[in-house]
Amino acid sequence: MMVKVGNRELEMHGQHLEELRSSNDIFHDIGALRERMEEDGYLLIRGFHNRDKVLEARTSILEKMAQMGKLDRDTQLEDGVMADGSKTIFMGGTNEDLPALLNVLNGDHIMRFFDEFLGDKSLTYHYKWLRAVGKGDFTGAHYDIVYMGRGTHNVYTVWSPLGDISYEMGGLAICLGSHLFEKLKASYGSKDADRDGVNHYTDDPLFITEKFGGKWATTEFQAGDVLIFGMFLMHCSLENTTNQYRISVDARYQSMNEKVDERWSGKKPKGHVK
Repeated sequence: MMVKVGNRELEMHGQHLEELRSSNDIFHDIGALRERMEEDGYLLIRGFHNRDKVLEARTSILEKMAQMGKLDRDTQLEDGVMADGSKTIFMGGTNEDLPALLNVLNGDHIMRFFDEFLGDKSLTYHYKWLRAVGKGDFTGAHYDIVYMGRGTHNVYTVWSPLGDISYEMGGLAICLGSHLFEKLKASYGSKDADRDGVNHYTDDPLFITEKFGGKWATTEFQAGDVLIFGMFLMHCSLENTTNQYRISVDARYQSMNEKVDERWSGKKPKGHVK
């Protein structure tokens, strides 16, 4: 089947696109998880979050979106169908009005995981990157470091789908091996979005692989799954080709004893500032 990755249509299991590898088989071996992260640059863990808690968070977000007039009133709330004229909604912030979401992202289960994975007491940024991506939209390819590189670079992104996400709804895709693209890391990866005015590297996933190598990988996601990766992994999203919102959230985790990018932490994070 053909999948819309960024601005390209690529064949799933073809020359340019393959399936992400699950790490559930080594989930209880923290040493193996660290090795896998170094090798692959990411961890796909199915069912990491409690599915019911994720769906509870999803419902609270959809209720908020319905109050904003963003959902089709003639459809079921849980389907997240876009109202006429609605577009992608970015709801980044501390999301204190969504306690069910924070329960998933700040709860004991995920914090204990990062305590063990990092071998140190962990923290999560107060700012969460919550998105409802509408039809026709996608996220261009980028390294996260350009947006949050003013503290330690040993920060991990946890991307959580808040609902089941088919290929058509536009889940995440990563460029395999891109955490080892030293020239790209030294050029684009050394930039700061606020200081240098950079954003996504490209909307064309093949521009990267033709220049630096690698191959793209994606999958279909279920509520409860997570994709964990570091600051130097090139990733983008598939285009949402449906009339349903693709709801997902990015959260960040690091050691409590390393420098924090203060734009994204504290009770009132400043966000993007020069």
